[in-house]
Amino acid sequence: MKINFTFSDTISGYVTEFTPSEKTFVLETSDGRPFKAVLTTSVFARTVRNLDEGWQDASGVMYELLSTKGQYVHAYGTFYSADGDSEPLFEVQWLVFPSTKPGEYRQENQDWWINQISSIATSYLKWQFNYPAEPIDYHKYRTMLHLGGTKHGDYLQETDTISRMVYGFASAYMLTGKDEYLEGAEKGTEYLRDHLRFFDQDENLIYWYHGLKVDGDQETKLLTSEFGDDFYSIPMYEQIYALAGPTQTFRLTGDKRILKDIELTIDLFEKYYKDNEQGGYFSHLEPIGLDPRDPSLAHNQARKNWNSVGDHAPAYLVNLYLATGEQKYADFLEYTFDTITKYFPDYENSPFVQEKFMEDWSKDQTWGWQQNRAVVGHNLKIAWNLMRMQSLKPKQEYLDFATKIAEIMPEAGSDQQRGGWYDVVERVDKQGKHHKFVWHDRKAWWQQEQAILAYMILHGILGNEEYLKYARESANFYNAFFLDTDEGGVYFNVLANGMPYLLGTERFKGSHSMSAYHSTELCFLSTVYTNLLITKKPTYFYFKPYPGAFKDNVLYVSPDILPKGSVRIAECFIDDQPYANYDADALTVQLPDTDKQVRVKVLLAPAG
Repeated sequence: MKINFTFSDTISGYVTEFTPSEKTFVLETSDGRPFKAVLTTSVFARTVRNLDEGWQDASGVMYELLSTKGQYVHAYGTFYSADGDSEPLFEVQWLVFPSTKPGEYRQENQDWWINQISSIATSYLKWQFNYPAEPIDYHKYRTMLHLGGTKHGDYLQETDTISRMVYGFASAYMLTGKDEYLEGAEKGTEYLRDHLRFFDQDENLIYWYHGLKVDGDQETKLLTSEFGDDFYSIPMYEQIYALAGPTQTFRLTGDKRILKDIELTIDLFEKYYKDNEQGGYFSHLEPIGLDPRDPSLAHNQARKNWNSVGDHAPAYLVNLYLATGEQKYADFLEYTFDTITKYFPDYENSPFVQEKFMEDWSKDQTWGWQQNRAVVGHNLKIAWNLMRMQSLKPKQEYLDFATKIAEIMPEAGSDQQRGGWYDVVERVDKQGKHHKFVWHDRKAWWQQEQAILAYMILHGILGNEEYLKYARESANFYNAFFLDTDEGGVYFNVLANGMPYLLGTERFKGSHSMSAYHSTELCFLSTVYTNLLITKKPTYFYFKPYPGAFKDNVLYVSPDILPKGSVRIAECFIDDQPYANYDADALTVQLPDTDKQVRVKVLLAPAG
């Protein structure tokens, strides 16, 4: 049968040949496949464009860039079928370059991610609270936000989405020092404490409500999850992510009430979720007896998964250790990663980790939507966090697991023609080289984050140029296609070719799955890894501790768990005045004795 059709698509790769007289060039994809492309007479070009930036034209330097061998570019155009055995014609309508300068990537500019996090935080302040026209009031918060940030109309406030937005505000303050972000973080943390925290005085434990339904002055507290997979249970990931925002806020202020909440929530984990016999943590509790083995939990009975075991680290535990330096939290991290390293690899059967388990760590490959399927981002998230842990307590098994993931994931989980990373695929079932898609070939914003951070930190620590290649490709795809430069924030999903997917809840800027978390976490840690590990550029970080808040009046200022000796304090200011009482190598500031909250600004610089 003769095929005769056209379709539009994207090819991302490196220029190997350019013939100006014929307006043709050859593009080699990430995995080394060449495509010949023809420029149309109406072709135009731009560079990646950050939030709050105007159009970034590159048409005037398009030929110069295409003449640079090895230049990375995204080319969007139309494939026309051809007769016989000849290759289809690919005509390019537009191009997106990383920069107007050959070989440069704008996302590696010192302030790129800082400007981006500031824009995202400002958008959420406006969308949720109409700030600065009105004061920040979390009674107005709503989980569901339309594409442009307007509220969906329901009255639901989910604990986790508030906490995740608080994380974004706190992280934005740490990079910018803008007081409105700290105000958003502190007021959000206070709101969570006042409205969504349950303190069990008999058990001396804290757990967090799923959310509130707010109608005027009337509030209805929701103890159990309303989300389908977790309905009528207390899922551990909700308790974990309830701590994300408050913990990041604690890093800034040292508010002892926050630390107490975190400690008592961890006590909940240890008493009810932890499996003291076979290791790890159960994923769900029955809400009356807090029993993980209760039959009413149905498909969640006595189960363990990535979220219940691994999500402690990125959500709150790394940040809690950074804020306190306490050995008990380092030990908790070690326990977490020892458990992951022991049970999650499954390379005899699949390039992807096993994510869901029975109580005895046998595989659960029949659960709900997951079945025997892989979430691409979870694999990359493990690699990223293993490398953080490797800097805290090096172990060969951590390094081997992280680099194994890094080696096999591009072929198994990325789109090597267009760029970007897929969502959920079959762990085993393949069609040719490709693992089959479960529902679609779309790409979610949070999975791009995991890939970017994984390859950034891998390159930053190990220096492998292949890791830098994947970090650059992933970050460039994200910045080229996920930023909503019209309405603000980032898109939930894009199609395989990079075009925004704007249907259903995936068109929202706020939902059960989306708040100002992964996008701001990406900005925060991309700043850290790019500036301090890769491009070696000093960067300012901001804190605002209360008097006597931190133990021994010592402020820990390391922005992440980084290789020992890689970063030091170059300058320190208290309330914008030079201050010298700090330990440059230990990354600590001895705070002054004072009866007021002080603003601490530190310049962290790569050592050597």
